[in-house]
Amino acid sequence: MSQRSGYAPGVPCWVDLSSTDVEASVRFYDEVFGWRAEMIDDPAAGGYGQFTCDGRKVAGVGPVFGEGLPATWNTYITTEDAAATADRVRNAGGTVVMEPMQVFEEGAMAVFQSPDGSFVSIWEAGRHQGAELVNEPTSFCWNELVTRDVAAAERFYSAVFGWTPHLQEMEGVKYTEWHAGDASIAGMIEMAPQYPPETPSHWMTYFAVADLDATVGAAERAGATILVSAMDAPPGRFAMLTDPQGAALSVIQLREIS
Repeated sequence: MSQRSGYAPGVPCWVDLSSTDVEASVRFYDEVFGWRAEMIDDPAAGGYGQFTCDGRKVAGVGPVFGEGLPATWNTYITTEDAAATADRVRNAGGTVVMEPMQVFEEGAMAVFQSPDGSFVSIWEAGRHQGAELVNEPTSFCWNELVTRDVAAAERFYSAVFGWTPHLQEMEGVKYTEWHAGDASIAGMIEMAPQYPPETPSHWMTYFAVADLDATVGAAERAGATILVSAMDAPPGRFAMLTDPQGAALSVIQLREIS
């Protein structure tokens, strides 16, 4: 189902971009994805806004949290109780980077760091339930943990969100699907040796696109750097890039829309 009005606990519900240049990011994603940005007209919002596709909210955008921090795409997991989730993070050996905080009447959020080094955010829905469009162009369709410590990540994310890891091999590559109940909701893969040694464990966001080659071409013309050229995978052809501010993302032309 592509149009959404809510998410079950433990399911990725939102992604947002922390940018070093919000205005430039808005121009880039308009050129590449055709998104429109609706910035919140309130100084207390800290320059945050939301991207829309065909009038539906698909992602957020705002400035980085501190000077010197890199641009990045962030993954948010649905929770029914942000404070209880923060307690589970501490008990599982993680770090609460940002304590649960209320965001106007929209909901509550918090930011954690797992023992494997990856950062993840949570969202306790209020008026804002999460992305209103997923799994079709141009919205997010998959969230994948690229980690340097699979064992540590398994222990942490299972304890905090109740996820179950399902290990499989795809063309000789070990890949874990995270399940929440019976649903496959995210992925995990060990970081390959060709990654630069300074690259930390991180969550990668995949965006569905209608035409991969056209999207990659538009991204390059708009100033993106291609990290992984178009290649085949079981779900479809994909590519990995960084936007002009350095935030990494993947784009995929799905074989099937789910």
